[in-house]
Amino acid sequence: MGGFISFLENRVMPVAGRIAEQKHLQAIRDGIILTMPLLIIGSLFLIIGFIPIPGYSEFMSGIFGDQWLTKLLYPVNATFDIMALIVSFGVAYRLAEKYKVDPLSAGAISVASFLLATPYKTLFTPEGASTAVEVGGVIPVTLMGSQGLFVAMLLAVLSTEIYRKIIQKKIVITMPDGVPPAVSRSFVALIPASIVLLVVWLLRIVIENTTFESIHNIVADLLVGPLNALGSSMIGAIVCVLLVQLLWSLGLHGAAIVGGIMSPIWLTLMDQNRAAFQANPNAELPNVVTTQFFDLWIYAGGSGATLALVILMLLRARSEQMKNISRLSIGPGLFNINEPVTFGMPIVMNPILIIPFVLAPVVLVIISYLAMSFGWVAKPSGVAVPWTTPLIISGYLATGGKISGSILQLVNLIVSLLIYYPFFRIWDKQKLSEEQSSSSAVGTDKAVSM
Repeated sequence: MGGFISFLENRVMPVAGRIAEQKHLQAIRDGIILTMPLLIIGSLFLIIGFIPIPGYSEFMSGIFGDQWLTKLLYPVNATFDIMALIVSFGVAYRLAEKYKVDPLSAGAISVASFLLATPYKTLFTPEGASTAVEVGGVIPVTLMGSQGLFVAMLLAVLSTEIYRKIIQKKIVITMPDGVPPAVSRSFVALIPASIVLLVVWLLRIVIENTTFESIHNIVADLLVGPLNALGSSMIGAIVCVLLVQLLWSLGLHGAAIVGGIMSPIWLTLMDQNRAAFQANPNAELPNVVTTQFFDLWIYAGGSGATLALVILMLLRARSEQMKNISRLSIGPGLFNINEPVTFGMPIVMNPILIIPFVLAPVVLVIISYLAMSFGWVAKPSGVAVPWTTPLIISGYLATGGKISGSILQLVNLIVSLLIYYPFFRIWDKQKLSEEQSSSSAVGTDKAVSM
């Protein structure tokens, strides 16, 4: 085990540290986080629209009319369907902050670049017709949502890199000192914005003369498809969980590092489920693996499924150190916050507790994935339930009001308890022995001094 820890310290930690500090990944992670409040708000309306109570729909129709559901879901469309636009602005803004250039200008230029690269046309099926017709002069809603997420991120990075290079080379229009700062900043951004939009415009012209026709099609064919296939598989989920846990074992925020890369994929898969659920709550949802799959079924108590460990300490610990840590950790643990136990026990760099810390989430991925794939448990419905939502409640809400989601959470908690128990006993016994030795040494010292 010492050799394994040494390998993590000397080989894995330096690489992971460099990845964690990478500006573009940090900007993508922080830009995506900007969408979460909106998605949660939209999800609340989605939950209200599909409360699983017999006669609920008829009751609402009687009060608000036949169109009540359509009108209730307006906020859902207004939040989920602009995901890519928000990410386009957010990623550019955060990346510009890191380069210490004007983030508002960078965000605005990024959004303009994204819209410039997007063809203003969509397919529309008229009432009574059997075939769709192409309609021009409209912004396609589908590409403003999760389907345009990768293009939005790529163009946000590209436009901000061009923008900051031109700014840093001082190829800008400088206004006199008496000009208001807001006006001055807008003129500073004029030349960089012109160059960015010229580059994106030429890129679009070139791509339109290929078989791909748009940058969205290129990204969908060459990037999104393969990444979705990897990110939605059980093997892909296991690999991601292993990386998260190994990074946490070194004291690095594994969820943030891996999430910075995988969050766009999981958000896209989540939105696919949301669209299918919104169209028909009883439909077979396309994906098992989404953001909620990890947050709500794998990481009960936080990364490593540490709620089970905290419960064991609270109920079975004999050493005073474990008892004290359990009292400090149970409150945050119920809301899936586990820094007190991760660093206080500690789990980080602890050769005994790293084993269940890595093993438990991997086993839970296998159990949860198979249970949902075989239809024993409802899949995540695409509702963006906050990751801090307590156990049982979160499983019920995230599956669109299916009790099977809560039952699976309980099963996973029991499995985690069984995995952690022998390692917890070893560590608790070791700490108890240390406390007894320390107490005996203090007693001996007092007797000698007397």
